[in-house]
Amino acid sequence: MDSHRQTLESAKKYLTTAASVAASAMLARTVVKEFLPNELRTLLSSGFDRLFSRVSTDSVIVIRQTERRWHISNELYDAAGTYLRTKISPALKRLRASKEKEKNNIIISLDDGEGLTDVFEGVEYKWQLMLQQETSSSRVGETSADVRWYELNFHSKYKDVTLNTYLPHILDRSKEIKAMDRRLKLHMNENDSWSEIDLHHPATMDTLAMDAQLKRTILEDLARFVKRKEYYKRIGKAWKRGYLLFGPPGTGKSSLIAAIANYLRFDIYDLDLKEVNRNSDLKSLLIEMTNKSMLVIEDIDCSVDLQNRDGEEGEKETKSHNNNDVTLSALLNLIDGLWSTSGEERIIVLTTNYKDQLDPALLRPGRMDMHIHMGYCGPDSFRVLASNYHAIDEHPLFEEIDCLLKEVEATPAEVAEELMRSDDADIALGALILFLQNKRKGEGREEILLESLRTDDGVIDGEKKPLEIGQGEDQTSAESK
Repeated sequence: MDSHRQTLESAKKYLTTAASVAASAMLARTVVKEFLPNELRTLLSSGFDRLFSRVSTDSVIVIRQTERRWHISNELYDAAGTYLRTKISPALKRLRASKEKEKNNIIISLDDGEGLTDVFEGVEYKWQLMLQQETSSSRVGETSADVRWYELNFHSKYKDVTLNTYLPHILDRSKEIKAMDRRLKLHMNENDSWSEIDLHHPATMDTLAMDAQLKRTILEDLARFVKRKEYYKRIGKAWKRGYLLFGPPGTGKSSLIAAIANYLRFDIYDLDLKEVNRNSDLKSLLIEMTNKSMLVIEDIDCSVDLQNRDGEEGEKETKSHNNNDVTLSALLNLIDGLWSTSGEERIIVLTTNYKDQLDPALLRPGRMDMHIHMGYCGPDSFRVLASNYHAIDEHPLFEEIDCLLKEVEATPAEVAEELMRSDDADIALGALILFLQNKRKGEGREEILLESLRTDDGVIDGEKKPLEIGQGEDQTSAESK
């Protein structure tokens, strides 16, 4: 009985002590949270973490903003900050907001001393942004600077997974995020140098008016291309892809180019061969291009009088050409020769209204990987345009329009022009039907009386508005090479 009483007394003392320690800990945490400066809170938290890490099964990786000895920026620190922005939850009460000049959106990130938890492939990772002010002495005197680092806490048994999979994933993901955030550039050449402006073209793969199956084929080809770096390296080919867009004016070749750039987040280098005086200038322009970019030569059949070659490929070009002119050989070397390997992850796009007028050397297999026919407007293309301009997916007049489009050659640009003539969908679709009927008769576009198009309140957009070539797209065939 005495032993039983002693056990109870010991238990009471233990519980009393534990409760006292817990109460003291709660009081200490409250004092630290409410009264101590943020920098001191961070320092204390770091000290406690180091103390308990000695007796825990967790591992800690420190990712500093710079390497102290050389003051070199740490790429992994920047990548972690970019990556963790996507993991911030509404539960966090203290955040940091900023805006960079080259970006349109406000960036929300962790503030000093704050942390969050991330789960990757079933492993829990705890992140915390640490801050400490360090003082250094020099001949001038003492100077102080803020030193920041991330502490990554995880179970020790996942150390190999963390180093070999998780951290590389953060580096790759941060590059994708930065690519999506940055403004795209449109580069134009003058002699042997580029000038740039922001690319604001609104075309996207969703708004492209084109055959649905062909759109899927192009998207699949692009997605496969950007993932095949090791494949291209293994087969010994430059990591590039070539597209030839051909078809009548108004079928949307320019808009498809812009949509691809927006989809891949690639800058566009619009090469005007008329501005290039020598083959050496052409090489200089190619070297200055960045990776993850598109080289575009529009209207290749008439942009410059390229010197054709006589006989079999490989023979010398006609000697009568001016040595300062850009030659076809130089252009082909740019597309798939030695100079095509001066960069990685590039897309080359040539456009033409008349494919049959191109030199056969440009069409050789291995140069333009896909030949995409930019055809006339079909039912799929019309549905996209109707959704774009009037936000409608169905209408009683659609069936009649579909039938007319199968009989009449109308470009997406022409169809879009009719749809823009009124904000009233019934009026716009009626005008489109009349336009297609006139085309079927072989007549030109007759001027439609405004009285027949007026709405009840007498308001109409009856002004004929020219559309930029490439406002709509329809492509009815693709030839993979």
